[in-house]
Amino acid sequence: MVTICAMTATIMQALDTTIANVALPYMQGTLSASQDQINWVLTSYIVAAAIMTAPVGWIANRFGRKRIFIICAAGFTVASVLCGLAQDITQMVLFRLLQGVFGAALVPLSQAVMLDSYALHERATAMSIWGMGVMMGPIMGPSLGAWLTETYSWHWVFFVNLPFGALTVLGLATFMEETKPNTALKFDWFGFAALAVGIGAMQIALDRGEQLAWFESPEIIAETIISIAGFYYFFAHSLTTPKPFVQFAIFRDRNFISGCVFMTVMGLVLFSTMALSSPYLQNVIGYPIITAGLLLATRGSGTFVAMMLVGRLMKYFEARTLIITGLSLMTVSLFMMTGFTDQTQAPTIIGWSVAQGFGLGLVFVPLSTVSFLTLPPQLRTDGTAMLTLLRNVASSVGISVVIAELTQGGRRYYAILNEHITPFNNAMQMPDVARMINMNTDAGRALADAMLQVQAQIIAFARDYQLVMIVTLCSIPLALMIGSTKAALRKQTQAASDHAAVMD
Repeated sequence: MVTICAMTATIMQALDTTIANVALPYMQGTLSASQDQINWVLTSYIVAAAIMTAPVGWIANRFGRKRIFIICAAGFTVASVLCGLAQDITQMVLFRLLQGVFGAALVPLSQAVMLDSYALHERATAMSIWGMGVMMGPIMGPSLGAWLTETYSWHWVFFVNLPFGALTVLGLATFMEETKPNTALKFDWFGFAALAVGIGAMQIALDRGEQLAWFESPEIIAETIISIAGFYYFFAHSLTTPKPFVQFAIFRDRNFISGCVFMTVMGLVLFSTMALSSPYLQNVIGYPIITAGLLLATRGSGTFVAMMLVGRLMKYFEARTLIITGLSLMTVSLFMMTGFTDQTQAPTIIGWSVAQGFGLGLVFVPLSTVSFLTLPPQLRTDGTAMLTLLRNVASSVGISVVIAELTQGGRRYYAILNEHITPFNNAMQMPDVARMINMNTDAGRALADAMLQVQAQIIAFARDYQLVMIVTLCSIPLALMIGSTKAALRKQTQAASDHAAVMD
C-alpha cells in the first residue's frame, strides 16, 4: 500500500509538468490573457518547484518524512483544484505557484520511501515500479491533457489530480510509518536564499530568453547576473559554513556522482525530445492534437516494457552494461529521427519512439538503483532531492536550448533555401515545376513560401535531434565511472548477514 501511495504521488506530480501545455491556448481565451501572460502558467510552476526541491531533505529530516509527505500531497491536491477554479490569470499564476511549492517534494520523498521500504536485493524491482511513474507522467501528459481538453474542458486538466491526491493522502496516513524528526537541525536561511535566487533567476531567464532575444535583452542580462551571483554566494557560503543547507557529503559517493551526471543527461534528453516531437507531429506532418498525443505515448510503451524487464536483468548484468545499452539505443533512435520528413509514416515514428522509450527505461532504473547503492541511509532524502533538482534544471536548460535553436534554425534555413528561388534556377524552369509554382502569380509565390517554410522546419528539427544525439553519444563513455553493482550488492548483503548473526 505504501508503494501504491508513493506511485500515485509520483504520477500526479510528473503528469503536471506537461499536462497543462496543450491546454494553454484554451486557457488564454478563458482567462483573457496575452501570450506572454499565459506562459507564466508554466513558468510559475517550474520556478516554484525548482526552488523548493532543494530543501526537501532538510524539511523531511527536521519534521518527519510522513508528516511532510501528507502535507505536500494534500496541498498539491488543493492547489490543483484551485487552479481548475481560477477566474483570471492572476489567480491561475498564484495557484500554480502553490502547486509548485507543494509538488516539489512529492517525487524525492516517494523515491526515498521506496528505497527504505525494500531490501537491497529488491531495490531494482522497486525502482522499476517507481520509475514507471516518473517516466510515464511526462510521456502520457500531453495525450491525456489533449483528450481532457477536447472532451471536457481545460479545467479537468487540474481536476484530474483530485482522486489521485485523495488516495495518496488517505493511504499515507493509514499505512506509512513516520521517521524520527531531528529537532536539533537548524535551517541555513542564507544558503537557501542564495540557492533560491540563483535557481529562480536562471529558470526565468531560460523561460523568457527566446521571447526576448536572449542577451539582446537587458532583462535576460540582469537575470543572468543575478543567477550567477546567487550560485556564487551559495557555494561560497556552503563550503565555509559548518552546517550547510545542502549536505555535500552526498558528493563523496562515487556512485551518487555518477547518478547525478546521468540524471542530468536523462533530464535533458527526455524533456528536450518531448518538446521537439509534439510540434513536429502537429506542425510539420499535420497530425491533429489527439493523434499526436497517441503517437507520443508510444514511447511510454517502450519505457513500460523496459522497466518491467530491467529489474530481472540487473540480476544477470552489471548496471553500467544496461546503461550503455540504453544510451546506445537512444543514440540510434535519435540518429534515425534526424531523417524524419513531412512524409514519414506513422509506423516508422512508432517504431523508433518505442525503441527510444525502451532505451530510456534501460537507463533510468539502473541509474536510480546505482545512485543510492552505497549512499548512507541518513543521506537518501537529500540525495533524492538533489537528483530531482538536477533533472528539473537539466530539462529546463535542454528545452530552452532546443527551442531557441529550432526557432533560429528555421529562420536561418529559410533564408538559405530562399536564395535558390530565382529565375536562373534550372529546377524552377522545368515545365511541371513552372506550372505549379509560377513566381509571377500570388498563388505561385504563396505555394513556394509554404514549401520553403516546411523544408526549413524539417532541417531545423533534424539539427536539433542531431544535437541531442551528440550529447547522448558523448555520455556513453562516462558509464565507466560506475562501479560494479554486483560486487557492492554482495558486500552489503554479507554485511547485513553478519549483523543479523551478531544480533542473534
